[in-house]
Amino acid sequence: MVSTIDWKNGAALILDQSRLPLDVAYVECTDFQMVAECIRSLRIRGAPAIGIAAAMGIALAAQDIRADSFDAFMEGLGPAMQTMLDTRPTAVNIRWAVERMRSLLLSHREEPLATLRDLCVQEAREILDEDIEVNRSIGRWGAQFIRDGDTILTHCNAGSLATGGYGTATAPMLVAREQGKRIQVIADETRPVLQGARLTAWELMQEGIPVTLITDSTAGALMRKGLIDLAVVGTDRTTRNGDVANKIGTYTVAVLCREHGIPFYVAAPLSSVDFSMASGDLIPIEERSADEVTTIGGRRIAPQGVSVRNLAFDVTPASYVTAFFTEKGPFRPRDLRKLALSDVDLEGLRVKPLCM
Repeated sequence: MVSTIDWKNGAALILDQSRLPLDVAYVECTDFQMVAECIRSLRIRGAPAIGIAAAMGIALAAQDIRADSFDAFMEGLGPAMQTMLDTRPTAVNIRWAVERMRSLLLSHREEPLATLRDLCVQEAREILDEDIEVNRSIGRWGAQFIRDGDTILTHCNAGSLATGGYGTATAPMLVAREQGKRIQVIADETRPVLQGARLTAWELMQEGIPVTLITDSTAGALMRKGLIDLAVVGTDRTTRNGDVANKIGTYTVAVLCREHGIPFYVAAPLSSVDFSMASGDLIPIEERSADEVTTIGGRRIAPQGVSVRNLAFDVTPASYVTAFFTEKGPFRPRDLRKLALSDVDLEGLRVKPLCM
């Protein structure tokens, strides 16, 4: 797999996804402002990946702080943490990463500041390593729901490019292929930034998985013809009732799946579940530049001055989700909130394949 993000020689190395699939190039980020700009400009995107990037941005900031006390050190780190939180408001993984770094430092407040700087780097690298293992686990659980010969629809990009590696929505596909199952994938192009066309199609081709690219408006027609067996998507934030915020157009896919009796699965690492938020109605939805809609490759395709709404995400109600694939197993939406409990019986909650 192509590496999305890594820590090398004291810098965060970020694959510039805005240049894919035509060019594979990396941005060497030496300060937190560079990391923040990569997140804002979609050079790195995908909820888990930008969470990792935020942690590395904080680690970079920590290296530059000169302070004579722990409180002064934390005060100096505050602007970097807030900058990361402000980059993209919908994905919960950034907040999760920032709070994890903050908690780490608070738990080691008696350590020398040089040790704290090293701990920040170690924690950011550990978040990256953990994400890869989480995604592998998601893949093992999710692959149970994929049969030999299935055709899988996915929307946007929730592959290794959106994570530390292996992907979320693509992880079950990779594991199913490793198990010898013959599968095909249909990728929505995902307007307006074309993550499906530029990233998912490219990724799956690199992995040798047969993939067919379609326009977003084609999915319903293929479902009506019986050419799609299941849909698997990722998530940028899931609330404790099971509502899912994901790339704009996901809700449309879920409604079409319900109409045609097709299972709609969400691959969700637990770090993307916001247990503090009751429902999707409370999720802040990012709106992006009109230029993403009115131009393609720098060329205008719409009248000058036309009004544009460019919602980056939509919310799919929990009632449309067949099951979640998490690193702890597959669960129904109504059971997600129980995963926050330490004494929950996971085996008793897990959904079994073919028992939907």
